[in-house]
Amino acid sequence: MIMNTLEGKVAIVTGGSSGLGKATLEKFAKLGAIVVNWDVNQERGLALEADFIKNGHTAAFFQVDTSNADAVRDAAFQVIAKFGKIDILVNNAGITRDATLLKMTDDQWQQVININLTGVYNCTRAVAPYMVEKGFGRIISISSVVGLYGNFGQTNYAAAKAGVIGMTQTWAKELGRKGVTANAVAPGFIHTEILDAMPAEVLDKMKAKVPVQRLGKPEEIAAVNAFLASDDAAYINGAVISVDGGITL
Repeated sequence: MIMNTLEGKVAIVTGGSSGLGKATLEKFAKLGAIVVNWDVNQERGLALEADFIKNGHTAAFFQVDTSNADAVRDAAFQVIAKFGKIDILVNNAGITRDATLLKMTDDQWQQVININLTGVYNCTRAVAPYMVEKGFGRIISISSVVGLYGNFGQTNYAAAKAGVIGMTQTWAKELGRKGVTANAVAPGFIHTEILDAMPAEVLDKMKAKVPVQRLGKPEEIAAVNAFLASDDAAYINGAVISVDGGITL
């Protein structure tokens, strides 16, 4: 029998209406968590909330722009008002605006920094006080192998994802003594909806670069997130876990 290892835990996942975020919400719900989706897409967010409730899970959706600190603080307060606590935060929301350094616009730079870096700061800053007050919390932030090793055409994305790692390790030092752990997950090539529009030959080239010769699945990232959120990972703090099929070797 599989134990519901997150039974009764209140888990917020940002950008949870699709991709890695959706897979994480689904995994958490199966493990007994109360799942909360913070996303800008209201239509998809409400539809997903309805699906969770239909399937017997406790779930909530809040339309949140994570780059807006006031909106994030308000959403955190609403979660506390509704459920009484926040146990888990998965900082997953992110965007890409790719261009080489010489062609990147100020807007492309700032948009990615606002969501992928400042958004992670905003959400953690809003939620951490509730965790500290309770003496328990799990902060899991989605970085990327790009944040570890860089990538052509992604100055903005690489900078943001590297920044997420730096913040994570700082929070691990600051909050660990208060019962709150902070870890980062660095995915490699993961097959999300975005890749479905790519030509098969492009996907084949991506697969060929990975030692295990395939793209990762959103569910595989979700499984790592679930482990880090569980009591089994209580002594893991400040770690950066690459889930990439060995592409960075």
